[in-house]
Amino acid sequence: MGNKYLYDALPFLKNVDRERQEQFEHYFETAPLWLMETFQIEEVDKGVAFIRENEPADTIYFIGKGVIDATDYRIYGSVYDYMRFKKVYAFGGMEFIMDLDVYKTTLRTATKCTLVKIPRTKFEKWMYSDIRALKNEAKCVGEYLLEQERNSRVTLFLQGADRLALLLSERYVQYNKEGVLQIDEGRQSLADATGLCVKSVNRAVKKFMEDDLVTKKGNKILIDREQYEGLKKMISSKIALE
Repeated sequence: MGNKYLYDALPFLKNVDRERQEQFEHYFETAPLWLMETFQIEEVDKGVAFIRENEPADTIYFIGKGVIDATDYRIYGSVYDYMRFKKVYAFGGMEFIMDLDVYKTTLRTATKCTLVKIPRTKFEKWMYSDIRALKNEAKCVGEYLLEQERNSRVTLFLQGADRLALLLSERYVQYNKEGVLQIDEGRQSLADATGLCVKSVNRAVKKFMEDDLVTKKGNKILIDREQYEGLKKMISSKIALE
């Protein structure tokens, strides 16, 4: 189905960056009109868990605008954010591919987000009738699982400040604007993302400031290109960064 129908069904696409537009265009390149008619758009505030582990996986979600985290609450009752998504994925697609009736992770908004919702029954109907779409979804699920496993292996070999250095390096590559990364989230959020306690995060940030690897401006942390290279060098002796 042509892009015109996609942009009519998802008008917010006209106001997002070209990369996000292309991701939606590619994913729904062969989507039929009847599927697009089932799209529902929802605006969700920051910090909302819109998918919860073990709840019925009856809806497929796409992120139109914003960033989300995959969160695990099982680790001694603590929150651990183990994956941050910016790319367009079908959340709930993995459960469909694996014939699971419940979601296997908790997803929450890291920023204010625009979500696109599709009933799973309609999504399944499309997948079963379109081998190209099914193959693309299987590829996306495989990429996600591979990246998650790679990240988990890396975390096993990093401790303390090194974990935070890796996180900040990855965030720089993904989210810097004109060579500068601005981190607005609090220390608890950074602790959740690294599996460290807030005290350890505070010590690491203080050390990075002393070594001129980050700059603090009010409650924000800023990282420029030179500082990113310093963080990258700090952990390059322990892991290979792509």
